[in-house]
Formats: sequence, structure tokens, C-alpha cells
Amino acid sequence: MEITVDSEQPLFPISTAAKLLNISVHTLRMYEREGLIIPFKKETNHRLYSQVDIERLNCIRKAINEYKISIAGIKTIYSFIPCWLVVNCPERNRKNCEAYTSHSNPCWSLKHKNNVCEKMECRECAVYKDYTECSDVKHLITEMINTKGQNRKQSPSKVI
Repeated sequence: MEITVDSEQPLFPISTAAKLLNISVHTLRMYEREGLIIPFKKETNHRLYSQVDIERLNCIRKAINEYKISIAGIKTIYSFIPCWLVVNCPERNRKNCEAYTSHSNPCWSLKHKNNVCEKMECRECAVYKDYTECSDVKHLITEMINTKGQNRKQSPSKVI
């Protein structure tokens, strides 16, 4: 009998997740405080992690250990994800949105006021869920750069 488990299903307690990643529980909690990860929290406030969370954390660990990117650098990279486009945030709401105007924290770590995201659960948002792997974030940023370059070729005087 084969058992299939949804990769987004929170299954691993924090101690198991830490062992899977070969890091301390303290480090996992620090990543949460820094806004890099949003663990599922049970009613008892115990944290659970899914396979997708483990993949995101592996990406973070690789960026830190292999590419020597600081936590601040990782937060900045995540802040470049154009959440306003992913969730179709109206232009009138963007001016008051810290995720749109700032480039130091991922949108899911900010307080959302008076916009599309205000009532959304960040852990369930496409911005958080769809960019868990390093390659996904890299592809998105590359796509944005290519689109910007194409727009400049079409209209050199227009600044995007």
C-alpha cells in the first residue's frame, strides 16, 4: 500500500524539521522572527512544517552557506517578488502598501493595511506558496528583468 502525502501538509514538529535540515531549533525560530518562513501553528502554538517549508528552508540554507548571502540579503531578494502583480492589487492600493514601496522585507512579513492582502492568510497566499524554491525566485526575477528590457526596447524614453 502506497501512502501519498500532500507536500503542503504541515507534518513535522520543529525538532524534526531542525533535524531534517541539520540546524538548531533556535535557528528555525530565528528564521521565523526574520520573516523568512511562516510555519503552521497549531491551537497550542506548536509549530509544524510541511515538505514545502523544508524546501524553502533548504533554499535559505544554501543561499547562506554556499552563496554567502546574509539574512538581510535574502529578505531583500524576497522583497523583489512583485506581490502586487501576483495578487492583482489595484494601482490605487499600491501607493499605501509597504510591500510595494519598500525593498527590505518580503511582503508576508509586513502588516497589510487597506489593500487586497489585508484579509489574506500569508501562508496560503500565492506569493508565499509559489516561490519556495531558489529556482522559482530566480526565474521570476529573470523574467522581470527580461520584460523590463523588452519594454525599454519598445519605448526607450519610458522608465519602468
